[in-house]
Amino acid sequence: MRAAWVLLPALAALSAYYVYLPLPGAVSDPWKLMLLDATFRAVQQTCHLIHYLRLSHHLIVLNYLICTFDKLKSVSSEDIKITDAVFDGVEVRVFEPPAKADESLKRSVVYIHGGGWALASARTSLYNNLCRIMAESLNAVVVSVEYRLVPEVCFPEQYHDALRATKHFLQPDVLAEYSVDPSRIAISGDSAGGNLAAAVCQQLSKDDDLPVRPKLQALIYPVLQAFDFNTPSYQQNMNMPVLPRYVMINYWIDYINGNYDLAHELLINNHTALNVGRALSFRARLNWTSLLPPSFKKSYKPVVQTTGTAAIVERLPALLDVRAVPLLADDATLARQPRTYVLTCENDVLRDDGAMYAQRLRRAGVPVTLDHFHDCFHGCMIFTVWPTDFSAGVQTRNSYIKWLDENL
Repeated sequence: MRAAWVLLPALAALSAYYVYLPLPGAVSDPWKLMLLDATFRAVQQTCHLIHYLRLSHHLIVLNYLICTFDKLKSVSSEDIKITDAVFDGVEVRVFEPPAKADESLKRSVVYIHGGGWALASARTSLYNNLCRIMAESLNAVVVSVEYRLVPEVCFPEQYHDALRATKHFLQPDVLAEYSVDPSRIAISGDSAGGNLAAAVCQQLSKDDDLPVRPKLQALIYPVLQAFDFNTPSYQQNMNMPVLPRYVMINYWIDYINGNYDLAHELLINNHTALNVGRALSFRARLNWTSLLPPSFKKSYKPVVQTTGTAAIVERLPALLDVRAVPLLADDATLARQPRTYVLTCENDVLRDDGAMYAQRLRRAGVPVTLDHFHDCFHGCMIFTVWPTDFSAGVQTRNSYIKWLDENL
C-alpha cells in the first residue's frame, strides 16, 4: 500500500511533466491544446518505435490509428447528399446540398485536405464535417479530393492527383452534371492541402486551353516553402503544439522522398546557403525582411549560411520545384492567380509562409485577404468535433466560410 501511495504521485507528476508545455498567453484553450499535443506525441513516438523495429512504416501506422479513432465520431449529414466518385483516376467525395426551386446552378469548392501529404483523408469525420458544413452554409457543391499519400507515393504524385481531379471537375459537362455555375468555383485547402491548392491554381493559370477557371483560391495556414526553415514564425513557434519545426521538416523530407539524415542540414538552411548557385535566383522571392510586417518580424534575424551543402539540392531538386514550393513562383505566374484568401495563425510555424505569399500576390496585382488570428494554432480549423472541439476551430472556420460566402 505504501508503494502505491508513492507510485501514484510519481506517475501523476510524470504525466503532468509530459503534458505541460509553456504556451503563449493568447492561445485559446491552452490545457486542451496541451492534452491534444501530448496524445499526438505519444502516438507518434509509438509509431516511430514500430518503424524502428521494422514492423511497418511509422506514417502508415499513424494514419491507421488516426482513422481508427476517427471512426468513433459520428457526424450528421442528413441534409447533404454525400457520394464517392472517381475523377480521372482520383477518388473524390462530393457533397451536394438539396436543390432549391428558385435556383438553377450552385457555387462550388474543390477542397484538398491537409495532413503533411501523409495523413488524414477526405472520408475522416474531421474533413467530412468541415466539407458538410461548407456545403450547407454556402449552398455549394463541395468536391473533397482523396489524393494518394506518403509513403505510398511521394512528390509529385500528390500534386498530379489534385491537378487531375480538379481539371476533370472543371470540364463543362461534369459541372453540368452537378449543376455547378462555371463562373463561381473556388479551389481551397488547409496546410499541405493549401500547398496543393496553390500549386494547382498556378498550373491552371498557365493552361491556355482550360475552358473554365477558378474564381477564387482560399488557403488555410498553407505550407508554401522549404527554402527557409528560420523565418520568424519558424523561430518563434519551433516547439509549438501540433506542428513543431522538426515535424514540419520531416514531413517535407517524406514528401520529397529524402533522408532523415538531412534534417539538421535543412534546419540550419545549409541547402540554400550563399554558395548554392541554384538557390540564388530564388532568394529575392522569399526575402522575409521585405515581405513581412514588423509585427511578424519582431526582433528575429535571418539565418543565411555563407557556405552550405549544394549537394542537397542536387539530391532533392523538389526543394526548388515550384510545383512543391509555390512561394517560389515568378511574378508573372502570381499575377495570373485569382482573388485569394489566406488564413494564418500566430502560433504556427507556417504563419510566415502564408503572409509572404499574400504580400507577393498583392505586389503582383492580385486582390488578397490575409485573415490573421492571434490566438489560434496550426490545424485548429478541423478541430471542432468532440473531444477536439476548440473555440479556435469554430472561430477560424466561420471566418473562412464568411469570406467564401461574400466572394464566391
